[in-house]
Amino acid sequence: MKLRNILFLFSICFNASAQDLLQERIRKISQKKVSVYRKGGIFHNGSINHKGTLKAIRHHFSAQKGYERIVFDFAGEKVPRVYGHIDSKKKKIFIDFFDTSMDPKMASFGESRYVDNFDFFPISKESLSIEVSLKHSFAADVFYLEKPGRFIIDVKN
Repeated sequence: MKLRNILFLFSICFNASAQDLLQERIRKISQKKVSVYRKGGIFHNGSINHKGTLKAIRHHFSAQKGYERIVFDFAGEKVPRVYGHIDSKKKKIFIDFFDTSMDPKMASFGESRYVDNFDFFPISKESLSIEVSLKHSFAADVFYLEKPGRFIIDVKN
């Protein structure tokens, strides 16, 4: 009886803390800026099979345009396959780059108006997960550019 009660409580706690990603909107990001800012949802760039090396992360705040641009620079002309999740309530963006490694000489990001910090999780030699923690709730426009490969997030309140 005690074991059954413990298992029941454990299942309630586990279900309460799990994310329900099935209720999220999933959209394929484009190769150009579309200025559609979202506070939540899942994004991906399709079934691109391109190996990449993340060589830098940079940012710039534009007071005139009202957003901060975060740019992930890759070695080569293309961006690797990417999946991500925007969660404005938790003030986080979760990004998975497939077939991607990180340049060990990557420099510091510096101070940012929106970004609090980056947490890097090199899951394996072929996968790099990044958790971007933001200072405030936000909306984000996500897209990528090629020649050279860049993955871009524009963030605003």
